[in-house]
Amino acid sequence: MTFNVLNDIYDLYIGSNSVVIETRQLRTFVTLAEDLHFGHAADRLDVAQSALSRQLQDLERRLGTRLLNRGRRAAVTLTEAGQALLAEARVALQQIDRAEAAARRAGRGEVGRLEIGYVVSAALSGVLSSALERFRLARPDVQVQVTGMETPKQLTALRDGSLDVAFVRPRATYPDGVSATVIHRESMLLAVAANHPLAHQRVDLRALADQPFIIPQFDESAGFAEHLAALASSGGFEPKLAYRVRDFITAIAMAAAGYGVVPVPRSVACIGLENVVYRPIHGYEGVAELAVAHRSSGASPATLAFAALARESLQKPLRGTPDNTRNGVT
Repeated sequence: MTFNVLNDIYDLYIGSNSVVIETRQLRTFVTLAEDLHFGHAADRLDVAQSALSRQLQDLERRLGTRLLNRGRRAAVTLTEAGQALLAEARVALQQIDRAEAAARRAGRGEVGRLEIGYVVSAALSGVLSSALERFRLARPDVQVQVTGMETPKQLTALRDGSLDVAFVRPRATYPDGVSATVIHRESMLLAVAANHPLAHQRVDLRALADQPFIIPQFDESAGFAEHLAALASSGGFEPKLAYRVRDFITAIAMAAAGYGVVPVPRSVACIGLENVVYRPIHGYEGVAELAVAHRSSGASPATLAFAALARESLQKPLRGTPDNTRNGVT
């Protein structure tokens, strides 16, 4: 005698025959088999004793065998078939209870797995770790896989379904089916070599007119070129773009070697490269932003819960803000 569990229906296999039993019938039988008293079992189930008798008779008719020995004067006892059914029914009901609990938890976003992407600044600024910590405390049974990648790749991965959540640089437009919310803003600094003249003086916009710039730029439409354009517009000069590179670490390393200067988000100053200084840019009010993005339809409850917690970054202070003064910010 074995069970195949599916939703609220059980297929009971006896030999080569299959009998369909509802969950309600199994629960009724287990209660009656445990009490061995129709009156007590009816009270526990909150049904009339006559209804309980009819349910048992229907179950016995489906199975083609008696499950209980009962008589007017004799005590109620389990038949051999009843004993076999009781053991299997208890296991089956435990399975369905676990399945129902798991489905409810998944529906609330309490279990599952998230694929999360991020740009480096999300890690350096503390936005990523803050969101992960809040999510871990709120949803400890959800597993996360965290992968660093450029914004364009993250947006493609979101659209294709290989990422659930992305920490990206905001875009004017996003792929169809992707929505994003800005969750973090920070001021811009200028990274220069420690022996560069600007490392030891006030950096005004007009002082940048003749400087060669190094810019992280992933393609012609994505990167920090827009910040350079805004900075140059504020200073009234045409920028001299000396190098396009793939990431901030490369750009800062080249700046430290004297190849040019780099406008960077303030959080990048926590990168402890030698021979580089970070200076405020006086007269420039531009900020670097980070956004959290996810698919706008079909997102899992866990994804929506994570995005909601990440958006709290705008309202709650982040722990572990980099002490940029230790990295030459003055």
